[in-house]
Amino acid sequence: MNWIAGVDVGGTFTDLIALDPATGEARLAKVPTTAENQAFGVLQALEQLRVPLRELALVVHGTTTTTNALLERKLAITGLVTTRGFRDVLELGRRTRPNSYGLRGWFEPLIPRELRLEVPERMDAEGEVVTPLDEEAVREAVRHLAARGCESLVIHFLHSYINPAHERRALEIARDLWPNGYVTAGHTVLSEYREYERGVTAAVNAAVQPILDRYLKTLADELKSRGFANDLLVMQGNGGTVSATLAAGAAVNTVMSGPASGVIAAAYSASAAGFPHAITYDMGGTSTDVGLVLDGIPQVSSELEIEYAMPVHVPMVDVHTIGAGGGSIAFLGEDGMLRVGPRSAGAHPGPMCYGRGGTEPTITDANLVLGRLNAGSLLGVAGTADVKSIEATFAQRLGKPLGLDGVGVAAAIVRIANDRMAGAIRMVSLARGHDPRDFVLFPFGGAGPLHAAALARELGIPKLLIPMRPGITNALGCVVADLRHDFVNTVNRPVQSVDLEQVRSLLAAQIAEGRALLAREGVAVNGVRLLHSADMQFQGQSHILTVALPGTDVSREALQALFDKAYWDRFGVELPEIRAVLVNLHTAVIGLRPRLDLKVLSDRGAPQAPRNRAAWFEGGWRSTPVFQRHGLPPELAGPAIIEQLDCTTVLEPGNVARVDALGNLIVEVN
Repeated sequence: MNWIAGVDVGGTFTDLIALDPATGEARLAKVPTTAENQAFGVLQALEQLRVPLRELALVVHGTTTTTNALLERKLAITGLVTTRGFRDVLELGRRTRPNSYGLRGWFEPLIPRELRLEVPERMDAEGEVVTPLDEEAVREAVRHLAARGCESLVIHFLHSYINPAHERRALEIARDLWPNGYVTAGHTVLSEYREYERGVTAAVNAAVQPILDRYLKTLADELKSRGFANDLLVMQGNGGTVSATLAAGAAVNTVMSGPASGVIAAAYSASAAGFPHAITYDMGGTSTDVGLVLDGIPQVSSELEIEYAMPVHVPMVDVHTIGAGGGSIAFLGEDGMLRVGPRSAGAHPGPMCYGRGGTEPTITDANLVLGRLNAGSLLGVAGTADVKSIEATFAQRLGKPLGLDGVGVAAAIVRIANDRMAGAIRMVSLARGHDPRDFVLFPFGGAGPLHAAALARELGIPKLLIPMRPGITNALGCVVADLRHDFVNTVNRPVQSVDLEQVRSLLAAQIAEGRALLAREGVAVNGVRLLHSADMQFQGQSHILTVALPGTDVSREALQALFDKAYWDRFGVELPEIRAVLVNLHTAVIGLRPRLDLKVLSDRGAPQAPRNRAAWFEGGWRSTPVFQRHGLPPELAGPAIIEQLDCTTVLEPGNVARVDALGNLIVEVN
């Protein structure tokens, strides 16, 4: 049982990679995502591997189950029990508006008002009891919500982050009365101040918990019935994995699971290739995700907002997502301007070139018209795509009003998509004080390498690092990711008056809880790594900066110095006259899984002579050599097109590419 499988479910395709570290053998699978039940696609991909499930030592799964449920609002009916006077916290939020301008907007909280009930209880900001918990009122509220058909329950009391005694007791009462195990207490998900953000995070956890639990149980049962009897791990949004037996308990942690796995794989691969600083660029069929890797470590944030008024304050890999993928639909807006996305053709029917009934022009169709894709070997498409018919559709539907022919429309679609994706990269780099020229661009996903050279040229990024298997990078991230558990506690004290013993005690408790969870999972690890950080701010400000802590024993002087440096690096300003505040303490407890030698993914053969195909670049059509990835020469110059099973790479004129020892393609961008 040496095989390790990583499977990632995307909006269009489900990707799987299985590795046998003992022999160095790698097997790949790519099947259309089954939107009605992701488990079907996962099982189909496993069947394609031709590896008996009983021979798999480990399956690691990146899922979009919870993310899709939130975005589509297909959630479990959830009830809330909260402190008297605070039932509307989830709806009032932070005095923002759905629309920046105008007098109208629409917003629907996760839990409707009639399912938000109040009970007498109150803690003050110091954790002292103001009003004792009315236990009978809790029982009555729980019974009422169960009778109203609620499947999941949230208990969210004021200031429970500082003293969770009332929440703990209410949780005990609710578990005795609730008809299932879907009960969430806010402090167990996020022990952090800010009642609104903590309450929404707990509500998100409760609303997706039954959905994720049913999905994982169905998948686990199917795997077991087919002979799999080992560990099933689930990718979390923080870039680590967790046992499937524990995942549903903190279901909110699996939000953004898919994008996180890609960034983890990119960080792992770029570091192995000698590039510790990378901008990750994942373009799939539905969306594009970009992220930042500094010193080999993906940037993590606790400030994610899934959509308006849905802040999810748990640690997640910091990615910026836009609706621009291979399946993004091009159309004419009300102003007559050509626009691309965010609406997508998805897996079914997909782009027109798939031949599954799609009728709307997409980015993939545009690349095909421009000769950048092989009409006779599109992944998952039987037969040859009808390029002339697609070009005619472009000309008739979009080109006629714009005064362009079909090729002109295709070139415009690609340019608009590139502009949108370049803007996303600027958001994670320039907008945060990082110069893109200091990074390598790491493109992956089924469509990333098609557009990467143009993006790098636009942004001044000097090099591309294109991995050996770009189309299954997210699945690789599942294979290489470590186990990870994150914890946070609020201190909210000026640095000069903070109780350092309390700091050490909180960090020690976080470490102990993390080690206990690793032990419960029972997954073999090679060691444990601890990461500590602190959220800090100037007194009177609301903006928070996160600084890394060197360990559990830190002095006041060190805390102040760390914050001063972070503030200077971010804003270029010193404010010694204002006191710093220690807001939150974070610990990540990471169970280190065995390292993977990426050479097992290399598939290099003897250099093969290319064939030629006409392809369009800025300036017009060119006769362009087309190579197979496994038969590349040690060095080649653009223009060139490189094809492989999981993606196509485009080298622009003036680019120079070489293959490194791991099989990566290093491209010098002109």
